[in-house]
Amino acid sequence: MPLKPNEIEQFKKQLLELREKITGAINGVKEEVKELDETKGYSQHQADEGTDDFGKTINLEVSNKEYLIVKQIDRALEKIDEGTYGICDISQKEIPKPRLLAIPYATMTVDAQEKMEKGLL
Repeated sequence: MPLKPNEIEQFKKQLLELREKITGAINGVKEEVKELDETKGYSQHQADEGTDDFGKTINLEVSNKEYLIVKQIDRALEKIDEGTYGICDISQKEIPKPRLLAIPYATMTVDAQEKMEKGLL
């Protein structure tokens, strides 16, 4: 059953809020990494520098994953504008509402997502 206009509007609001929250987190991580770079060389001990580098690496990996989610959110918002939100990009089948409730930025059915992750598409 296709999504109703008020449901789509609710998903759009949720996507925009999530995008803002994640973008803020990414910007926070960028600032932390920048601060770590600026203080490098001032550590008293090499182990401290190693810890700083490890923290920087973890922060960058987290922000990369968040950036990918922002891209997925942007695609979901595009689909809302196109009038195709809730339809799988791959199979053109309806994405089940429980999936959209759990992952509002989902643009594929579970089956299509699994095939893509396995490299079958």
